[in-house]
Amino acid sequence: MVENTLYDKKSLRTVVGKTADFDELAKDCVAFANAQGGIIEIGIENNEKLPPVGQTFDEKLPVNIVNKLAGLTNNITMQADEETKSNGGKVIVLHIYRSIAIAMTSKGKIYIRIGDNSVPVTSSEDILRLAADKNSYSWEDAVTQFDWHKADPEKLENFLSQIRDSDRVSDFVKSKDTKELLDFFGMTDAESDKMTNLGVLFIGQQTQRGRLSNAPVIQCIKYDEYGEKVNKWLWDDYRMNPKEMIDSIWETVPEWKESYEVPDGMRRKNIPAYDESVIREILCNALVHRPYTTRGDIFINIHPDRVEVVNPGQLPLGVTPENILHKTLKRNEHLTNLCFVLHMMEREGSGYDKMYEQQLLFGKSVPKVIEGDDFVKAIVERRIKDMDAYKVMQDVKKRFELKQKATICLGLIAQFGPVSGSQLVKMLELSGSDALRAWIRPLQENGLIESSEDNTKGKLYFISSDMRKATAKKTAKQLQNEAIREAVINDFMANRDSSLREVADRLSHLASYLIIRRHILKLEEDGKIKSHGQGRWIRFTWVG
Repeated sequence: MVENTLYDKKSLRTVVGKTADFDELAKDCVAFANAQGGIIEIGIENNEKLPPVGQTFDEKLPVNIVNKLAGLTNNITMQADEETKSNGGKVIVLHIYRSIAIAMTSKGKIYIRIGDNSVPVTSSEDILRLAADKNSYSWEDAVTQFDWHKADPEKLENFLSQIRDSDRVSDFVKSKDTKELLDFFGMTDAESDKMTNLGVLFIGQQTQRGRLSNAPVIQCIKYDEYGEKVNKWLWDDYRMNPKEMIDSIWETVPEWKESYEVPDGMRRKNIPAYDESVIREILCNALVHRPYTTRGDIFINIHPDRVEVVNPGQLPLGVTPENILHKTLKRNEHLTNLCFVLHMMEREGSGYDKMYEQQLLFGKSVPKVIEGDDFVKAIVERRIKDMDAYKVMQDVKKRFELKQKATICLGLIAQFGPVSGSQLVKMLELSGSDALRAWIRPLQENGLIESSEDNTKGKLYFISSDMRKATAKKTAKQLQNEAIREAVINDFMANRDSSLREVADRLSHLASYLIIRRHILKLEEDGKIKSHGQGRWIRFTWVG
C-alpha cells in the first residue's frame, strides 16, 4: 500500500531499541487526527510492501505503544492491533481516529496530514482555520429542538425511499427501522428523538430549516458580455433540502440546456454547453464542503464563456487549488456520505477527478479553483478549448475502454502536447515521475501516445501519429457511408414501412442493392427499424 493522506508505514525500529523515535510517531498521529484519521502500520520498512518474513515482537508492544503515545499527545483516540501478513511477518496496525478538538503533541505542536507528509501548523491564522474546520464538522451533529416525528412527512418518506433504493447502501443498513436509519446517517440524536442540524437540513419543515444557523441560500446570476446583470434566480425560502435545491437549479436555469454546433464530417454535431454531471457535481461540492459556521450565500455566476460557483469561507486546512484533484474533502463528513449514497455526487471526496474527465472528453479546460481570503471560486468553461483534442478524445471514447486516470492524462496531452513529464506531474498534482507512470502506461500500451528522450522528466509526450491520422480527417469512403446511412434513415422516416427492394430502388442513384441492404440490416441491429413478414414478403418499419 502506498503512503498517502490516510496511510503510513514505519519500521519496527521506530518503537523498539535504541533507534526508537516516539516523538516522530506522535507527530504523525497528531497529523492524522487533525485530518480524516488514518492507519499507521508499524513493522514495514521503507519501499517495502510486507514486513520481514517471520517478523515477531513482544505481545505487550501494541499496548505499550498506545500508552507511550498517550503521554506524548493530546486529544487523540487510537487503537493498536497485531496483524500477521501473507509472508508470516507480524505488524502493529495503529488506528488513529479523527479528533473532535484540535490534536497536538504534549509540547503543544500541531500538525496536519497533506499527502504522505505530516506538516506543522504554526501561524495563528491556520490554527484558527483548523479550529473552524473542527467546529464546522460538529455543526452537522449539533442536536436541535425539533423532534423527528415532526419532520416534513413528504421529505422523510422520499428520503427513506431513496436510501432503500440506493445501490450504495448495504442490505443490512436498509433493513433498519426509520429511527435506526436516521441515527445511522447522523440525522437524529441516538439518545433522543431530536433531529440534528443535518436531519433538519434534509427532512425538516420549511420553518425548521429556516431557523438553522447558516442554512444554505443560493443566488444564480446571469451576466452579459459587458458584465451587466441580465437575469437572476434565488433559492432563499428554505423550502428545499440540498438534493431538491440541486434538482431545481438544474431544471430552472435555461443556460444549462444550451448547446452549440461543431463540424463532424459532412454534418454538424450539437455539443452541450455544460455537462449535467459536471454542474451537479460542482453544485453538490459547494453545498457539502462549505463551512456551515460561516455566513454567506452561495453564488452561481453565469458569464457568456463560463460559470463560476462561489462559496463563502476557505478550503479545509491542507487542501489547496494545487492538490484538489486528489485530496479528499470531508469538512462535513455525514453530509458528504449522505450525498454520496443518494447519488448526488460521484464519490466521497471532491469529485474533481470526475469533472476533469468529463471536461477533457469534450476538449474543454479542466475546472479551475481560486481561493481568496473569505471565498472559494470554482470555474467551469463553456466552450471547447481545442477542436483537435475534442476529436481525439471522442474517437478514443468510441474505440477504447480507458479508466479515469488514463482518460484525464490523455485529455491533458491532447490539449497541451507535446508536454513534458514534469509538466504532467504538475498538472495531475502528482508527487513525482514515479507516480506518473501509472497514468502514462495504458496510453503507451494502446498506442495512443508517443514520447521522446529516455529521461522520464525530460520526456515529451504527445498524441501518436497513428492516432492523429485516424482522427484528423475521415476518408472519402467513411463520409460516403455516412451519407448513405443518412439517406436510408430519411427514406424510412418519409415512408415508414417498406421492403428492402423498395428502399433500394428509391436510392439506386446512391448505392447498390447490397450496400443498401447492409445499411438496413445495421439499422435493424441498432433498433431503429423492425422487420415483419417472412421470405420475399419481409418488410421493415421505422421505430426511431
